[in-house]
Amino acid sequence: MRYVALACIASTLTLANLDAASPAEVRGKAGMVASRSGLASEVGADVLRNGGNAIDAAVATGFALAVTYPSAGNIGGGGFMVIRLADGSVVTNDHRERAPGAAGHDMFLDDDGDVVDGLSTHSHLAVGVPGTVAGLLDVHERHGKLSRAQVMDPAIALAREGFLLDDDLVGQFRRHLPRLERYAASRAVFTKADGSPFAAGERFVQPDLAATLERVREAGHDGFYRGKTAELLAAEMQRGGGLITLEDLAAYQSVWREPIRGTYRGHEIVSMPPPSSGGVLLVQMLNMLEPHDLGGFGYGSAAVMHRMIEAERRAYADRAHHLGDTDFYPTPVATLIDKDYAAGRFANFDPTRASRSDDIGSGDVPNESPDTTHVSVMDAAGNAVAYTTTLNLSYGAKIVVPGAGFLLNNEMDDFAIKPNTPNAYGLLGDEANAIAPGKRMLSSMTPTIVLRDGEPLLVTGSPGGSTIITTVLQVVMNVVDHGMDLSDAVGKPRFHHQWKPDRVIVEPFGFSPDTIAALEAMGHQHIDAIRWGRGIGDANSVMRRDGELLGVSDPRGAGRAVGF
Repeated sequence: MRYVALACIASTLTLANLDAASPAEVRGKAGMVASRSGLASEVGADVLRNGGNAIDAAVATGFALAVTYPSAGNIGGGGFMVIRLADGSVVTNDHRERAPGAAGHDMFLDDDGDVVDGLSTHSHLAVGVPGTVAGLLDVHERHGKLSRAQVMDPAIALAREGFLLDDDLVGQFRRHLPRLERYAASRAVFTKADGSPFAAGERFVQPDLAATLERVREAGHDGFYRGKTAELLAAEMQRGGGLITLEDLAAYQSVWREPIRGTYRGHEIVSMPPPSSGGVLLVQMLNMLEPHDLGGFGYGSAAVMHRMIEAERRAYADRAHHLGDTDFYPTPVATLIDKDYAAGRFANFDPTRASRSDDIGSGDVPNESPDTTHVSVMDAAGNAVAYTTTLNLSYGAKIVVPGAGFLLNNEMDDFAIKPNTPNAYGLLGDEANAIAPGKRMLSSMTPTIVLRDGEPLLVTGSPGGSTIITTVLQVVMNVVDHGMDLSDAVGKPRFHHQWKPDRVIVEPFGFSPDTIAALEAMGHQHIDAIRWGRGIGDANSVMRRDGELLGVSDPRGAGRAVGF
């Protein structure tokens, strides 16, 4: 396999800009990988070429993203993976971060019970126990074909030999330097030796990260959660006032969970269960929308958007009250994804008028960030992987572990740090998602596989904090309801509503003025164009059609699909 060669070809891939502006489909027969980093996608495709399966490719791409896309690719964060195996079985792996053993219910509140600004996002207390390494290793050990060295060596080569930076990464580094440079180890990684910013075309080498990855390659789980890497991480926690201890690290395990399953117009939807809220909300919203002739109304029409907004309003209200880590809270998953429950939630839907979020509470049920990144993989044997991973906010807590070379997450902000108080994405939460030692914080990540006649049709997912779920919803509906090819399904304009705040956000110039006016006439009075640069989501996706694999990198990002 071309381990060192991958580092050497980095200059060609990065400086060519990876055709990032084009949503054109990439075609292949034997395998397809789509991710936010062209280099990482090339790693995954190379693993497939050399006899690996889709699981090997997803794991190799995941480790490579920690090197080539550090704002969200990571070994200091966590994620979720949905896997459809060639024998038809489906499994999911939860390697979401956990609260440290010393975490407390009110740890981000002052003596008056008010939230301390920035404590849950930009401090050592913001860091949850990382899960990425455990998850990738566990998935690979159970379902991969190649050796651990074969799936990790490409990432190690990219870290040790370096790769040439493109404008996208250089721009990210510069935007986040004001916070990154507060920490000496972060400044050392993300600026040049003399402290000046990197420029496009310069080589980015990460020797400490390479050494950390080598320890994982040699010792597996113990190479990260025990020994030198664990000691370096725990020492940084102690130095900065964080809570993670050696005991927290040694105790971390990923969890295999039963997937969320639903049906929609003859397709099976397979997605991630809690502590991800994504699968539950995706299926719940599709259940509410299924009785309506969305294809007949047409993509982008006011009638379709109105119905989707009202479904989103109700689903996100349920998210705020009912969803959390099922190991700690009796989350009513079966009820929330039931079609009869969805019909009841949508019974007060008015096709001519918008409802008000203040009038929409959570449903009555029986007791029972914007930076993330997504990888989609399919192989010729029928294996398919949807993998979403994150540090929460872009570059996480901005803290690099000295001597270990990787960034730490700020996922503690994804807990409900105070009931009905919005987190960084404006999402509300209640006691179901309250902080507790060892608990996994609620997520919006929605890695999803759509099956038709039992076979993989579509693999998709996205970053985007609270907009992840509605991004995936729109990609799925574009394929199923509107019959779009993959490039259009991913590239078409998007919008989002999340119950509270009671507003609709749309991509600029994405929908006609007449449509917006019609929505406003129905009572949707807060329709705002988004104010961040790339748009809503980054849904790098793979699809099977007529025996061919198709891959698309979302035109909102600078990723790449690679197939053969």
